[in-house]
Amino acid sequence: MEKKEGRLFYNTAIERMNVLYNDGTTDGGLHCGQIMDVKINNKWIPTRIEMSDDWYLVGVGYMQPLAGLSVRL
Repeated sequence: MEKKEGRLFYNTAIERMNVLYNDGTTDGGLHCGQIMDVKINNKWIPTRIEMSDDWYLVGVGYMQPLAGLSVRL
């Protein structure tokens, strides 16, 4: 299955991180453990999103803010 690319944003209505895909659609909100690739320093890195005091990405060494990061799922 081909992955769709988009950007992370925080959806205040559902209090979750979400993805606005390049085709203009969204996914309805991300859940803890959701696996994705994130683009950091022009490289795609596999990760997953989790929640503690705030949303964070596991194993990529990237800090806040997550909003605006390019992702593919």
